[in-house]
Amino acid sequence: MSRELGKQYNPRENEDKWYSHWEKEGLFSARPSPHKPPYCIVIPPPNVTGILHMGHALNDTLQDILIRYKKMRGFEALWMPGTDHAGIATQNVVEKSLAKEGLKRQDLGREKFVERVWEWRQLYGSTIINQLKKLGCACDWGRTRFTMDQEYSLAVTEVFVRLYEKKLIYQGDYIINWCPRCQTALSDEEASHQEIEGSLYYLKYPLQDAPQEFLTVATTRPETMLGDTAVAVNPKDKRYQKYIGRYLILPLINRPLKVIADEMVDMEFGTGAVKVTPAHDPNDYNLGKKHSLEFINVMTPDGRMNEAAQKFKGLDRFKAREAVIEEMKSQGLLEKITPHTLSAGHCYRCNTIVEPYLSKQWFVRMKPLSGPAIKAVKKGKVKFHPERWTKVYLNWMENIQDWCISRQIWWGHRMPVYYCSACQAKDPKKGIIVSRTKPLKCPRCSSTELKQEEDVLDTWFSSWLWPFATFYWPFSSSCQPSAVSLQPKEKKEHEIKIKERKADLKYFYPTATLTTASEIIFFWVARMIMAGFEFTGKIPFKDIYIHGTVRDSQGKKMSKSLGNAIDPLKIISEYGTDALRFSLVFGAQGQDLYLSREKFEQGRNFANKIWNASRFVIMNLGADFTAETTKGAAYRDLDTVNRWILSRFYSTLEKVNRELEGFRFNEAANSIYSFFWHEFCDWYLELVKPQIAQKDTRAVMYEVLEKTLRLIHPFMPFISEEIWQRLKPETGISILKQEWPRLEKKFIDRKVEAEMEELFNVINSIRNMRAEMEINPASQVDIRLACNDTKLIRELEPLSSCIKNLAKVGNLGFGEKYQAGKNQYAVVSKNMQIVMPLEGFTDIQQQIEKTNAKIEKLSSEIINKEKMLGNADFTARAPKEIVENERTKLCGMKEQLKKLEAIKNGLR
Repeated sequence: MSRELGKQYNPRENEDKWYSHWEKEGLFSARPSPHKPPYCIVIPPPNVTGILHMGHALNDTLQDILIRYKKMRGFEALWMPGTDHAGIATQNVVEKSLAKEGLKRQDLGREKFVERVWEWRQLYGSTIINQLKKLGCACDWGRTRFTMDQEYSLAVTEVFVRLYEKKLIYQGDYIINWCPRCQTALSDEEASHQEIEGSLYYLKYPLQDAPQEFLTVATTRPETMLGDTAVAVNPKDKRYQKYIGRYLILPLINRPLKVIADEMVDMEFGTGAVKVTPAHDPNDYNLGKKHSLEFINVMTPDGRMNEAAQKFKGLDRFKAREAVIEEMKSQGLLEKITPHTLSAGHCYRCNTIVEPYLSKQWFVRMKPLSGPAIKAVKKGKVKFHPERWTKVYLNWMENIQDWCISRQIWWGHRMPVYYCSACQAKDPKKGIIVSRTKPLKCPRCSSTELKQEEDVLDTWFSSWLWPFATFYWPFSSSCQPSAVSLQPKEKKEHEIKIKERKADLKYFYPTATLTTASEIIFFWVARMIMAGFEFTGKIPFKDIYIHGTVRDSQGKKMSKSLGNAIDPLKIISEYGTDALRFSLVFGAQGQDLYLSREKFEQGRNFANKIWNASRFVIMNLGADFTAETTKGAAYRDLDTVNRWILSRFYSTLEKVNRELEGFRFNEAANSIYSFFWHEFCDWYLELVKPQIAQKDTRAVMYEVLEKTLRLIHPFMPFISEEIWQRLKPETGISILKQEWPRLEKKFIDRKVEAEMEELFNVINSIRNMRAEMEINPASQVDIRLACNDTKLIRELEPLSSCIKNLAKVGNLGFGEKYQAGKNQYAVVSKNMQIVMPLEGFTDIQQQIEKTNAKIEKLSSEIINKEKMLGNADFTARAPKEIVENERTKLCGMKEQLKKLEAIKNGLR
């Protein structure tokens, strides 16, 4: 490979080339090793329907940084990839595809429909995997798992059976979140609440024994009144005590309703009297159970009114609301309607308002599972980063509710539950059979009339097993299932796979780190910790990094539906993968990430800076350089500039190590950026240009660039690989296989760093002085440095050539005292005076006039600012931070005025 770098970096020429090379060389694979410590991340499995979005790009970049960093640190680092079958999402996609053919899933039937989903997955399921490769992800692709794989499905069945046998899974009629659009139950976490503007409807119910009298109830969902079976009041509410035990007539239906008393009724809400609809409200459900009320469901699964709604049958629930209100109004039973803000659950998939719905569902008892998971986090065995998420997790866990795990769809893990019709005819509870394999007959009555449960399991029921089921648990564990439904021809392959995976599970589990988003702490993270303890007796991972939400520049969450999403693949096409990755990490402050297309220019510009600086270094090293020929003199013989850059490199390395170990990715990115751009490029390369042919300088320049490329690699893998191969072509080995730079603390010299900071301060001051006096950039000025600190003068004198070269100084003098002179510009920088004669370099009269104008303008602004801050009304009413900000501005203005006065005095 030629050592020469082209004039410009072209990502398209390099990215596919190097990714193919990494895969071909097996650099992403990991195997148990007695010589290396393990490090493992299991990827949060993207939906099989998914396409890469910015949330994926951020999360997977962070994981890739960790994997590459740990590989270089000597760990056997495994990144386990895979995809989730995504029950509701995938079924919706395939149903939309069928609709284009004029078909519904019911037209195909369950078996044929599931076949179509598998066909769809075969065609499109690898799309997200290929996009992750485009992102540069160092996953061990040979291990890719799918939550509907045969062995994985057997693990799901095993877990269901074990929990059922421990009486931790049960079936019952409960109020659940129901999506009329998807026609399935949802867990509480899948039906997040959003505030909406609605109405409060005041409805009058006549008393049965006195029809001319009414009790008025207030409700936000008048269509559910058709299922009312009582009206409740608080027993302490004196307004209604005389009505307790009497009956009302339910309007439109004419059903008698008893007035019941219960302390859970809020006397302040509405009128203090509430309608009770046990089949359509969770609180009413509890009241119904407590007071033995009738449960009347008035809706069909698609959100339409059923026969119990009588003449409203067939109407959509919201159309029924309008019709009910119109009918109540016509009968004089609508008292009023008032605006009301309410919180309503929405389906996490289609955003439909969910319906509280009485339904027979399957649940997991979560309280018995939560104890060890709470204890592990409290004791620090599992840690959240940032730490504030610990409180969020514990609050949810300590108030955990049972988990509804049944879903009324066809795509997913069908429940291993069978019903014996003969037994059910005698006792429904005894007709249930839960089995690892399909039973041939009923174990109780020997009947062969068995029917499998139609429902499938919640997608998260398979996902919560991900950290260990991906290693072929339970077959790879010491406690294998008693029955395995594999065909004989599959068993040999299965046994070979299991032998390997037993070693994997023992070596890589518990995994090390989970990187994910805050919105699935409850869906997934908490449940994985519980599953880890329940089924392996161990934590599933040690550290959890919660990254921020990706938002647009206005602060809105990026979403395809909002039309504000930026396609990461388009950014890759335009700027390159490394630019995308670095921009995302650099901007992620541990909080939310605010993005615009312009933000990616920063990553592109940094990539260009790396390329151009590396090109300069390689060109100046010469065509015959090698690692051996660039070995220089002993450290003690190096000059101050070379000792400084080595010190700054190792100081940066120490900082980056600390930041990566603490999951402060953006700080690590910023540390690398600042060192390379500002210290290595802006200062070091400029300082050593006059001496670049010296062997020691070439050696240090080579060493710092080569090691910095290793620091850059986890963040920007493609450009770092391309340059490193040109820098060290003799090795032929990937940068990913190189050792992470060792921290050489002996090279960290704070004294040298302080000396160089003084030098930079002088050079920057002179540059600013030249700019303020509008001196021609090509002109060399004379400078005198006056300081009574003789030690500082002694340190700066050997660096005179640096000041002259970088600040365009002709004559440079040093002294202890400053003697004011005519037509001189002097500034005080720290404890040093820097004096620059102006005669012959600028139009002094013109500078005097400009300075006077600036003084006049600034003095006026200061007077106005002082008046504003002297106004007691302003300081009392304005927010404290605004007042402080204005005071800070005033101080800055006064300092600037002093500076201008000094310039004016020097010009006379």
